[in-house]
Amino acid sequence: MSPMGKLHQIGKIVIRVYANDHLPPHFHAVAPDFEALIEIETMGLMRGSLPGRARKAVMAWAVANRAAIAAEWNRINPRFPIAR
Repeated sequence: MSPMGKLHQIGKIVIRVYANDHLPPHFHAVAPDFEALIEIETMGLMRGSLPGRARKAVMAWAVANRAAIAAEWNRINPRFPIAR
């Protein structure tokens, strides 16, 4: 994993976890024309927007890689660890 929290890229969408971020534990899906915050535990959209195809691609990747997302959150947000 990179120190900047970049986990994956799907086309122009970058999946990131930021250090010193707020609760609940979440990741960001960032593209040139949208950004979404998605809760790791529930995979629910917390804030922002994730249009149709992008939503399907991001959610499919996130569900398959939930453990890696949680591990990255725990690595760079040690104050708020996700219990295993």
